[in-house]
Amino acid sequence: MEQHKIKVGITHGDINGIGYEIIIKALADSRILEMCTPIVYGSSKVAAYFRKAMDNEIFTFNTINTAREANPKRPNIINCVNEEVRVELGKSTKIAGEAALSALEAAVRDLKSGEIDAVVTAPINKENIQSESFKFPGHTEFFAKEFGTKNYLMLMISDILKIGVVTGHIPVSQIVTSITKEKIVTNLRVLHKTLLEDFSIRKPRIAVLGLNPHAGDGGVIGDEEERIILPAIRQANEEGIIALGPYPADGFFGAGDFKKFDATLAMFHDQGLIPFKSFAFESGVNYTAGLPIIRTSPGHGTAYDIAGTGAASEESFRNALYLAIDLFENRKRFDALSKNPLQRHEIDRTGGE
Repeated sequence: MEQHKIKVGITHGDINGIGYEIIIKALADSRILEMCTPIVYGSSKVAAYFRKAMDNEIFTFNTINTAREANPKRPNIINCVNEEVRVELGKSTKIAGEAALSALEAAVRDLKSGEIDAVVTAPINKENIQSESFKFPGHTEFFAKEFGTKNYLMLMISDILKIGVVTGHIPVSQIVTSITKEKIVTNLRVLHKTLLEDFSIRKPRIAVLGLNPHAGDGGVIGDEEERIILPAIRQANEEGIIALGPYPADGFFGAGDFKKFDATLAMFHDQGLIPFKSFAFESGVNYTAGLPIIRTSPGHGTAYDIAGTGAASEESFRNALYLAIDLFENRKRFDALSKNPLQRHEIDRTGGE
């Protein structure tokens, strides 16, 4: 029944990028409304601008004041920004950053109060959004802070590959000193838990990549594998987590070994994101694992270079929307099983026998 459909909040991201184009293209497919009630946190004025630019006057939003007013049969929009907001396609502007932040803050308020069930975030510009209330490298860290989550993981997801990273948005010069046994073990715990609870994988297998070329070649090319990564894998194994490695990254992806695992843990951003985007640039999804709420986003950025041209693909955004719905339902099902003593034997929290 329609009243049981989940409400998915959608933040409009940077108004000078492709956010509205991919949102409108995805929500124009009426099948979306069979699965969820979409609520865009943004600007009806900016949406109208993009509808006109896209020559799509048929598609319309239902303008509402609160999420409670959402029409389950229509794409909805809540105005979160000043009506004087100005669109400057392909440009990074202070106004665009403020508009992106206003939408995020409004969606977070509704997530915390239970007015919406999950959120999908359109791409932001990580520079122009910086302010007194947003001093983060990106969405991931912002949501972790808002929901008081210390242990979280940026997890990139596609049909064939799930990749988490131990170190995310930090300078390359800081990677080595940032990788510790404790951090790897913590990430493995978060990854194992999300595979179990959010993806319904009963005994998840996780591959762990090395840091150095050839995974250190037994200490010839760096000792981080022997000194940090292997001890972390052993500790995770002792906790019942099926983690294997460390694997040399080039051979691991080149030979397709990632297909043998449910997820892969990379040591740093580009080690995981370059192969991921090579396989799934237009279809991949970014998921923040470890949060008490569901937050997904398309795996690409603002794409200023094609903003307003009509060339943007909505595939990644649509997949982020579908994934948010699936994860919410999977988590709800897992919680129900956990509370039912007759079915508790179906849940394997440790990954062991």
